[in-house]
Amino acid sequence: MRLHRLDITGFGPFGTTQTVDFDTLSQAGLFLLHGPTGAGKTSVLDAVCYALYGAVPGARQSPGTSLRSDHAPVGTSTEVVLDLTVAGRRLEITRRPAQPRPKKRGGGFTTEKAQSWLREYDAERGEWHGLSRSHQEIGEEITQLLGMSREQFCQVVLLPQGDFARFLRADAEARGRLLGRLFDTRRFAAVEERLAELRRAAEQRVKDGDERLLALAHRMAQAAGDAAAGLPAPDARPGDPGLAGSVLEWAAVARSGAREALDVADLALLAAEGRQAAARRALDEERELAARQRRYEDARRRAAELEARRGERDGWQALLDRSREAERVAGPLSLRDDAEREHRAARAAQERAAAGLPPDLADAGAERLAALAGRAREELGGLAGARRAERRGAELAREREELDRQARADEETRQEAAAWLADWETTRRALLDRVDAAQEAATRAEHLAGRLEPARRRLAAARRRDALVRDAEAAEARLAAAREHANAAHETWLDLRERRLRGIAAELAAGLVDGAPCAVCGSADHPDPARADAGHVDRSTEDAAYAAHTRADEARSAAERERAVVQEALAAAHADVAAGAAEDVAETVAGAPSVAVLAEHVASLERAHARAREAAGDAHAAREALDRAEREHERRLDARQQVERRAAARTSRREALDREQAAVDAELARVPGGAVSAHAAFLEHRIARLTEAAGAVRTVEETARRLKEADDRLADAAYRAGFDTPAAAAAALLDDAHRRDLQRRLDAWQAEAAAVADRLAEPETRAAAGRPPADPEGAHAAHAAADRAARDADSALSAQRERCAELDRLSERAAAEVRRLGPLREEYERVARLAGLTAGTSADNERKMRLESYVLAARLEQVAAAATARLARMSSGRYTLVHSDARAGGKRAGLGLHVVDAWTGSERDTATLSGGETFFASLALALGLADVVTDEAGGVRLDTLFIDEGFGSLDDQTLDEVLDVLDSLRERDRSVGIVSHVADLRRRIPTQLQVVKERGGSAVRLRGAAALSG
Repeated sequence: MRLHRLDITGFGPFGTTQTVDFDTLSQAGLFLLHGPTGAGKTSVLDAVCYALYGAVPGARQSPGTSLRSDHAPVGTSTEVVLDLTVAGRRLEITRRPAQPRPKKRGGGFTTEKAQSWLREYDAERGEWHGLSRSHQEIGEEITQLLGMSREQFCQVVLLPQGDFARFLRADAEARGRLLGRLFDTRRFAAVEERLAELRRAAEQRVKDGDERLLALAHRMAQAAGDAAAGLPAPDARPGDPGLAGSVLEWAAVARSGAREALDVADLALLAAEGRQAAARRALDEERELAARQRRYEDARRRAAELEARRGERDGWQALLDRSREAERVAGPLSLRDDAEREHRAARAAQERAAAGLPPDLADAGAERLAALAGRAREELGGLAGARRAERRGAELAREREELDRQARADEETRQEAAAWLADWETTRRALLDRVDAAQEAATRAEHLAGRLEPARRRLAAARRRDALVRDAEAAEARLAAAREHANAAHETWLDLRERRLRGIAAELAAGLVDGAPCAVCGSADHPDPARADAGHVDRSTEDAAYAAHTRADEARSAAERERAVVQEALAAAHADVAAGAAEDVAETVAGAPSVAVLAEHVASLERAHARAREAAGDAHAAREALDRAEREHERRLDARQQVERRAAARTSRREALDREQAAVDAELARVPGGAVSAHAAFLEHRIARLTEAAGAVRTVEETARRLKEADDRLADAAYRAGFDTPAAAAAALLDDAHRRDLQRRLDAWQAEAAAVADRLAEPETRAAAGRPPADPEGAHAAHAAADRAARDADSALSAQRERCAELDRLSERAAAEVRRLGPLREEYERVARLAGLTAGTSADNERKMRLESYVLAARLEQVAAAATARLARMSSGRYTLVHSDARAGGKRAGLGLHVVDAWTGSERDTATLSGGETFFASLALALGLADVVTDEAGGVRLDTLFIDEGFGSLDDQTLDEVLDVLDSLRERDRSVGIVSHVADLRRRIPTQLQVVKERGGSAVRLRGAAALSG
């Protein structure tokens, strides 16, 4: 990364635009950035960091601090523009923080949201082209190109003021956290956690498998029932290596007993089924005899009933025969009824038509009535022309009324349009103001949304912080209890061990055998072996105490890890609260506020944001209202013009209607009386009545003739059918339903008679009637008893079969579970060894180092080697830095850092260095750290470094050594900027960037660059 140019406007102490030409400064390799205290030397570095990452270094991003300069004129935007080359690409980054600006309408200020631009220079075309305006996209692009986060950049490129010795003097825990952030070793911690999870999962799978195996054993015991009587149940617990063999052996014995019981039940079922078949045959024979006897008695009863109903059957047959004779008269009788109905209908129609005629025409014939109707039609035809004129006059009157109505409606439309157009300018101005207000509210809502999310994150971090405080207290209490328990268990184990050692002679004597040599003295004679007293401690008691001590120590270690995790999470929560305050540039809540204060702050922001969004939500409606009003304005203008055109057309139409009305009036004047419509209606009514009456008279005459003919044909048909009168034939005639019912009754009687005769003629039925009465109840009782015995035997056999099948199935499952548990146990042992090794709890891990600590130790060793190369030159070969793997108490191992003094040959702690020695040692360490982090970041070149203060503690000789080392960085094509107010450096470093205090804000001056440019 090489910086080319930096433009600062309204940023920090700089009120106006200031330009820093890094290309000119970098030509010297080593340049000085100096100026009076508070002039803004560090603000130049802040501007570089802000341009790259959108935020200044964390130590200077305090809550409530604004990046805008108090000297910046109103209307001048705070802006930072950085021109740099990174990864072979020439980029330009422009950033503007959220800042107040004057409102476009009215007084006061409104907050303008933060903005960012990223451009890239195209060397082939010789022009810049834009890449992105998104904060997130620009941040991801710069972070990917540099290969470092903001914290890493500030630690490696912008060595912060007062932070030189922080890494040098830090303890192992703090040094591990810093190295972990710089080198991103979270993946190794994730490996540790993943292995621990795999170990717990494998252990749980083994435990679950053992529990399933025991559950299968218990289910086999339940399934075996009596077959397992007298067998001891498998005695084992989950995790016992002998569990599998015990369960399989017990299952084999239970299956053998169940198969013996199955054979006995099979023989018992065969005997019961034989007895059941004999009882069934006897029951069937008794039931068959009883059924035949009942059939014979039923047939005799039905024969008696048929004989009693023979007279009724003969009456049915007579009625059916008489109806068949009457069917020959049915046709003429139906024709006579139809003719009579038609004649009655014609007479009724004639009477209705006569009622509408004058009395003198009530008995008139059809010819007279037709003649009167013809004369009325001739008179009606003479009135046709007058009727047309009358209808046209009515149409003209209606059209004139319609013209009057249109005139009134157009006058109302004209007056309404005139009134609306008079208020048009006022309405338009109000709608424009509404649109502007909604747009301003949208800008305000977007700004508040940018402030709301950091405030919510800070509130969530504060809640997490308060919860973790309670968790930390609880973890501390658990750790204290675990330590006390571990100490007590340790003391108990040591006491028991000491007591066992005192009585070890008795324990050895217990293993002596007459004639065998003693393991201690070698003698084959044992005249007086030691005896164990009442308080003797054996090996099992000591082992149990040691196991309790080991468990207590593991619990203490777990409590320590839990407390460390909670404390680290608490520190992260505190940092998140502070970081959340830094993200909200308009934040007014500073320090470490309570959750209630932060919640109220978030609530106030949410209320303000809701009000702004509600106001901004009116933008679309306001624009639509303005569009509707403009369309309505055009419609009103057009409506007024249409009214004027229609008024002229109506005037012409009225003149034409007046001329036509005069012609109609002249036509009607020629009609006597003038009542044309009434007289025409009278004539039409008279014609209809006369025509209807003439038709009715003709119909009555025709129906009377047809009725007389039907009476003659009916009388002749009744005589030929054998009936005295037509009425007698009609009475004998039956409808189809009645005839079918009679025939059905006759057929049923005949079928019943045939069935009874067949039943009484059966030989088996007659033979059964001569035997003694049957006893099916007794046979049924005997069969039920045999059937119950067979079902019981079958149930017993089924139960034994199910028992054997269940035992076989459970045995197969147990064998499969045993086969499946073998690889699971091997996997658990392998994963447990790996998890213990990476967690530092395994006996193979002699230094008890976690995997992450091991990796960080290797990184620290690289950093110490890189720092020693420069520290040796700065200290004239006296000091070198080495890292230590020593474990200090409960601290992690491998992250110690010591200094070796070549004058004394001793290794001592870095805290024993003097102030000047501490500065150049920490500077060498920071430069070495920068080299290693740079290599770790993928070899990204860092051509520009900045060192902020710390040179005032060096004497002249040491200062020369330090400057020589910094000057040697040019060999790697680097330029180093020193930020300091030490006067001696201005004499030693010719190329300088001076920051000058002025009333209108600070300014930068480039000195000593003329010689370079020449």
